[in-house]
Formats: sequence, C-alpha cells, structure tokens
Amino acid sequence: MQESPKKILVIEDDNVTRNLYLMGLEAKGFDTIGANNGLAGIQQAQEHIPDLVICDITMPDMDGYSVLNTLRQDPVTAIIPFIFLTGSSTKADVRKAMELGADDYLTKPSTLDELLRAIAIRLQKQATLQYWWAMKLEKAQPSLFADNTTAIAEGVSVGKASGTEAPDTEIMMPPKSIFPYIPQLKEVFDFIEAHYHQGITLCDVAVAVGYSPAYLTNRVAKQTGETVNCWIVKRRMAGARFLLQNNDQTVEKIAKALGYQDVSHFSRQFRQHHGLPPQAWRKEHQLVSQKQVKLWQNC
Repeated sequence: MQESPKKILVIEDDNVTRNLYLMGLEAKGFDTIGANNGLAGIQQAQEHIPDLVICDITMPDMDGYSVLNTLRQDPVTAIIPFIFLTGSSTKADVRKAMELGADDYLTKPSTLDELLRAIAIRLQKQATLQYWWAMKLEKAQPSLFADNTTAIAEGVSVGKASGTEAPDTEIMMPPKSIFPYIPQLKEVFDFIEAHYHQGITLCDVAVAVGYSPAYLTNRVAKQTGETVNCWIVKRRMAGARFLLQNNDQTVEKIAKALGYQDVSHFSRQFRQHHGLPPQAWRKEHQLVSQKQVKLWQNC
C-alpha cells in the first residue's frame, strides 16, 4: 500500500518566499498548505493537522513565537514538529524558540535543500519514535493469561486442565467486555483490550491512535466520565477477577500476566477496587463458585 504524502504547513507573510517553498515542497512530493499570517496559520493547523509546520518568526499581528505557543497549548496540535524560519540568528532568539518547544531553527536565506534536510530529520525522528512504541507493544510476552484465554477459546475448562473434573458452567467463560459502545472510541478500547496485559500506559494508547495524551484524555473523559488510565486499570481488574476465580496460580504470577511489574502495586489497586486483597477475594469467590457447581450437580 502506498503511503500518503506528508502534509507540510508553511506560515510566511512574504508571498514570494512562501510560494517558493510551497512549489519546491510540492515538487518533492509533499502535500502543502500555505498561510500568510500567524492567525491563518493556526486555523490551518487546527483544521488540517499537518505532519510538520514551518513558520516565520517576524510577522505582523502575531509573530511565530505566539503561533508556536498557541499550537503547543492545543492537545490536537501539540505534538506536530515545528521548524522556525527567520532572518535573525542571535543566541537569544534561538534559545527562546527552543524553550517554547521548537524542533528546529533555520535562518534566512535558506536553500530548498537545507529546508528539505531539516524536514527529513524531523519526520524521521517522529517515525522512529512511533516505530519504537509499536515494537515495544508488539513484543511477545509469554503469560499465564495468554495460556488461559487460549484454553478457554478452545473450550477447555480450567478445572479439567488442572486435573479435576468440573462441569461447563458460566464461571469458565471469559468476562464480557467492560467497555461502553461508543463508535468514536472503538479504536481506543480495541487497543486497550488487545494490549492491557502488556503494561501499557496512556502514552502507548495515544501513540497507537494518533492523538496527544492530553487530547486523548480529555476526549475519553468527556464521553465516558473516566480517563484512559482508569479504563486500562478497569480492564486489568476484570482480568484479575477472572484469573483469581478460575485458577490456583499465585497472585504474583497473575499480576505479571496482567502487565504489573510489582505485585504490591497490583495488590493495592485490586484492594482499592474490591475492598479486599486478591487472595482474600479469591477465597471468598472461589467458595461461591464451588457452591454453584454443587447446585448444578444436584439438579
């Protein structure tokens, strides 16, 4: 599948300079957007969400510093790579640009080749970061959870696998989805469902769905009343209840199977959500399950 061209926004009040850069970038295969002032540039960035922004500093009404500051305050545009283009090269100007979060700084006059090299470096860095996160999440992690869910999918009960006979009752089925049906958040919930046992965080989910962490948090909280991290923990807790109730593995192994590096952290979170430590909850609920089995056998 052919990759779509990268979208570059050029904010420059000088028409000749702006058009030269736009034509040069288009000739190199980029999808370009132009803006002749800072306010128009912000509007274009928010509307089109470009892959990179090139911006002059000295412009009437709103300078490049204000443009950058505004884009960095908006969760949707906060992570877009940003390159300043200016006639000034003083240390104070460069430092101010970097303190505001600029990714690079080119001085005029700059050739098209210099600009292309700067763009290539920024886009490559962005791609490397995304690739790194993807590889981290796709690493195979042998886990008890994977073994149990595979067995359940094949119709094997936990009781029979451990050498004890048990009827096929509802306690052998994996928990139903805990996520609400919200089409706009399906990609978010699908990712959590697929990777929650790998120790994922808000940042992992944000990278996977293409939003900044702040914007994703606000979006999910607005539609569900809960944060992304809260949904990750809720899914882990659902998995914890199932594993505690349906096998005799140690709490430490179950914690690792759910993506926890520290069993104490897992135990604290479990107690916060259920009012009991994992082992005490297990004893109580396995007892209930055994009573259900006996009732089934007596029917």
